Amino acid sequence: MEVEMLNNKNMKLRIGWIIPNVFMYLLFIGVGTFVLINADGLRDIHRLGIWVFMLLLILFAALFGSYRIWTWIKQGKI
Repeated sequence: MEVEMLNNKNMKLRIGWIIPNVFMYLLFIGVGTFVLINADGLRDIHRLGIWVFMLLLILFAALFGSYRIWTWIKQGKI
C-alpha cells in the first residue's frame, strides 16, 4: 500500500517536472522558427545575434532540465 502511494507521488512529481521541460522544447522550436523566418529583418536591425543568443539559452535550459530529470529518476528521487 505504501509502495503504491510512493509510486503515485513519484509519478506526479515526474509529470510536474517533465511538462514544463516539454514546454521549453516547444518554446525553442517556436523561437527558432521565428528567428529563421525573420533572419534577414533581424540582421538588418542588428538584432540577429541577440535572438540567436536567446535561442541558445533556451536550448541550454531545456537540455539542462532534461539532464536533471534524468539524473533524479536514476537516483530514485522522482
